[in-house]
Amino acid sequence: MVTLGVCLETVFTDLPVEQRIAKIAEAGYAAVEFWHPEGTFDGSQVDFDQPKDAAALSQACIQHGLVLNDFAMHAWDGSIGGSPVKAEDREIYLAQIRKMIEFGKAAGCDKGITLSGTVDPELSRGEMRANLEKALAEAVELAVEADFTLLLEPLNTLVDHPGYYLDSSSEGFEIVRAINSPNLKLLYDVYHMQIMEGNLIATIEKNIDQIGHFHSAGVPGRAELFGTELDYPTIVQAIQKTGYQGAFGLEYFPKMTDHGESLARILEYIQS
Repeated sequence: MVTLGVCLETVFTDLPVEQRIAKIAEAGYAAVEFWHPEGTFDGSQVDFDQPKDAAALSQACIQHGLVLNDFAMHAWDGSIGGSPVKAEDREIYLAQIRKMIEFGKAAGCDKGITLSGTVDPELSRGEMRANLEKALAEAVELAVEADFTLLLEPLNTLVDHPGYYLDSSSEGFEIVRAINSPNLKLLYDVYHMQIMEGNLIATIEKNIDQIGHFHSAGVPGRAELFGTELDYPTIVQAIQKTGYQGAFGLEYFPKMTDHGESLARILEYIQS
């Protein structure tokens, strides 16, 4: 069975981070991940008055027997850490990556999510692609030095992230292969790629050697994984058959008011 994890930002949002970790462990999951160290999602927005503490995260995961699998190193829209598709943001982006690698290491985490940022209307797709690849190549050098893995994530632009540059897994895989480093992999988000592309299992099987992590949520709605157009047990079984050894993360917004029950039902559903 692949390692199943949960994004701690979107569940138990009335609790401090360390208590969310305890609740996720109680629900039977083996890993956690999160968004920005600079703040914590409170159910409606990222509260920057609640920054995360690396030592406290590490201790909570050790206490409850969980792996801290990965975290978002900067914001999808460039508001934290810049947009690497824009040449003028490159140094801002690289400084953020350095800072976040240090945070990850202090928290006991060796993987982080990197994002393209938003489209610059004054640049062509080719110019933005070149800027992104140059920034990523330099970020990978930092990751190699620290024995850290960067996870490049395509997002959907039809529902959640209008204006985001990297909204296709095919281009994402092209970029990862072009940079050609074991320290850069693709984060394949099943939710986002169902909205943008479909053809999920065939794409995963064809490119599994370049995938370092998975995200998931129900489509439509980004809520619980069951009762939607996606057959997650079949998807997870297909991933397992590839020999994939990483984690499969839940990054969803529960419709159920009891988040513990929501997580328990998803676990039962995936394992059915």
